[in-house]
Order: sequence, then structure tokens, then C-alpha cells
Amino acid sequence: MATRFRTYAEFWPFYLGEHAKSSTRAVHYVGSIASVAALILALATRDGWLLLAVPLLGYGPAWFGHFFIEKNRPATFQAPVWSLVSDYRMCGLFLTGRIGHELMKYQIRP
Repeated sequence: MATRFRTYAEFWPFYLGEHAKSSTRAVHYVGSIASVAALILALATRDGWLLLAVPLLGYGPAWFGHFFIEKNRPATFQAPVWSLVSDYRMCGLFLTGRIGHELMKYQIRP
């Protein structure tokens, strides 16, 4: 998949399409927010064990969403960096109320 897209701008619409169901996006938001919270807590408390929770909290809900809700394969396996960036971009758009506009821009039903 990484070779399928030459640029991130080409990858982003594909990524959004792989998250077409609102419930898939919702579990991504939960995972993204939980992973950031765990990272902040780990740094604040200097607890190295909490750092282990960061990827589990981030990827666990997201992969659940792909395998059981969206029924597709996470793009993480082929384009890990772009997927990670897109997870937090999508979450940021959600938190700022702009995800619906972004989905409609690429003709993906919000």
C-alpha cells in the first residue's frame, strides 16, 4: 500500500474511506485520546510501564474497529507513519468539529 500512494495527499482520502463508518471513527477517537492521555501521564509520573500502554491504547480500539466494525484491514500494516499521522489528524478534526466537512469533501458520508 505504501507504494500505491506517492504522497500523503493521495493517501488521506483513502484513509478516510477506510473509516467510513462513524462507529469505526469513534473507537479511533477513544484510542487516540487514551493513548495521548497515557503518554502525558507516563511522562508526568516518569512511569516507564505506562509507556507500554500507549500503543496498546492507541492501536487496540482502532484495530477492533477495522476488524469487527468496518471489516477491513488497517492501513497501519502497509503505511504505518501515514496511518499514525492520519489517526491524530482525524481525531483533531473531530475534536474541532471539522470532520464532517472533511468527509463530505471526499464524498464520504459522515
